[in-house]
Amino acid sequence: MKRKNMKQNVCNTGCGGAFYGFGFIGAAIYYISTATGFWMGVLGVLKAIVWPAFLVYELLKFLGM
Repeated sequence: MKRKNMKQNVCNTGCGGAFYGFGFIGAAIYYISTATGFWMGVLGVLKAIVWPAFLVYELLKFLGM
């Protein structure tokens, strides 16, 4: 019996990427607007990159875990 090469089509909509992208833009605007100097603005951009980690940390702290 011959095996047919079966291709599996996977459709990714990228919803998580859009959520992260909009969150990054919003966080960057917030952190840069509250920065008191240039290096605080640079730190704000770095914080904006890892904002989901802050979100999860605060959520777990709120839930008491």
